[in-house]
Amino acid sequence: MKNPLINEASPDYKRIYKDLLEMKYPEKKEACSIILKKTKITALDVIQINRIIFGKNKTKRKHRSYDKNSITKILKYQYDNSMTNIGLAKELGISRNTIAKWKKYFQYKI
Repeated sequence: MKNPLINEASPDYKRIYKDLLEMKYPEKKEACSIILKKTKITALDVIQINRIIFGKNKTKRKHRSYDKNSITKILKYQYDNSMTNIGLAKELGISRNTIAKWKKYFQYKI
């Protein structure tokens, strides 16, 4: 059964952010170099690079997609830090309803 919450096809974030840094934010290129050296950039890396470039909550997270690995890492982070859905949502800029759906789908209990 295909999960509608998980998008298997993802954009080439590495290329997108390299171009963005070269054109608009060359001064932040060095801070993002470690992430951009990875062979595959995950959704968590995208969140981190967005924070470096735009600040903590400057960008809207509309139409964002996450892979299964990123979702499980986010839920594990929530569990390890004893966070509520609201706290995690505020920290990562994700809808608290989305987090609840992930927990329900993956049956991840705190």
